[in-house]
Amino acid sequence: MSGVPGPSPRHDVVVVGGGIVGLAVLTALLDAGHTSVALVERESSLAGHQTGRNSNVIHSGLYYAPGSLKARFAVAGCAETKTFCAEHDLPYVECGKVVAATSDDELPRMAELVRRGRANGVEVHELDAAGVRDREPAVSAVAGLFVPSTGICDYEAITTKLAELAVARGAVIHTGRAVRSAVRRRRDVVVHTDRGDLLAGQVVVCAGLRSDEIARASGFDPGVRIVPFRGEYSDLRGPKADAIRGLVYPVPDPAFPFLGVHATRGVDGSVHVGPNAVLALAREGYDWRTLKVRELVGTLTDPGFLSLAAQQWRYGIGEMQRSLSKAAMAKAVSTMLPGTTAADLHPPHDVMRRAGVRAQAVRPDGSLVDDFLFVEDRSDDVSVLHVLNAPSPAATAALPIGREIVARLEGKDAA
Repeated sequence: MSGVPGPSPRHDVVVVGGGIVGLAVLTALLDAGHTSVALVERESSLAGHQTGRNSNVIHSGLYYAPGSLKARFAVAGCAETKTFCAEHDLPYVECGKVVAATSDDELPRMAELVRRGRANGVEVHELDAAGVRDREPAVSAVAGLFVPSTGICDYEAITTKLAELAVARGAVIHTGRAVRSAVRRRRDVVVHTDRGDLLAGQVVVCAGLRSDEIARASGFDPGVRIVPFRGEYSDLRGPKADAIRGLVYPVPDPAFPFLGVHATRGVDGSVHVGPNAVLALAREGYDWRTLKVRELVGTLTDPGFLSLAAQQWRYGIGEMQRSLSKAAMAKAVSTMLPGTTAADLHPPHDVMRRAGVRAQAVRPDGSLVDDFLFVEDRSDDVSVLHVLNAPSPAATAALPIGREIVARLEGKDAA
């Protein structure tokens, strides 16, 4: 009968979210033998948020607690990302990274990085001040570390290639289709979208900034709230930029999961510095002008965020200063790169590279979730797996993450 909608399309598994983690899950499903799989992305193109708006660093696994998911998957993903790029002629460089301690009080924290890195199987070389200058002549430090396996790539290009390969193997990818919820029923899951429903036996929600929102709309309590932290980048130009050989990072502050303002030479040869970490005024709030009142009020009234803010307000004020003042950002950079001024910092030509928003899961007590977080809503063989915390180094770790998620869906231990 004319005007009567047809039956909802049915798949074995539907993946929600078209970032690199979602595409890695899609790839792992195909590798595991699933023949009817689909991915749904709300934007008109893939990799539009965390995947396409970051430093494009291939992380070594240096920072993460031994035994954590981040440690396991970053170390494996570091090697796999380079192999994937080489096999598919995608740009990458294994340039190595210098971690610079600029004062003696950072040395105990740097020693902890050495311990973690070696426990994780990462090659780490300890440097004195002269050794740092040999590696990065523009950097001033009392000591440092050199991590040769760290690299740079283009995660947007990797995501595009994963999608191309998946479609060639029979996967269906929907873009410009927003998922509202994924509701588990007795025998299947209904994926409600703004362009009709999809049915599946299993669903994986890799929705990043919207992950907790979709979980709650699906009738599942995620136990965390996603707080959006914006990080802004600047291009470094002139003699300071010319002197940067690879990647230069500070010793991170253990109170936060952010790695601090760093300098990165990209695959295109440009050098960018950043990011800071300020509360975004919307889930996709890539600048100070983007405000969604309902989303901001939801964050500002959340008990977890209020507790976090009470603990870290001084840190937050410093980050806001670096966001609003180019001079303040230059001062932070000059700690590692002496003589850097506001005149050396410029907005990136590519708007996508100017800022990213990190989807950080915060618990009700105000503590930040420091590892990847996957929570499954399962009954018999019907399940919805929610990826509730997958910030950096998730892009590096995406391929192992994809296998882990598929193994969990199948009730197995990942290989």
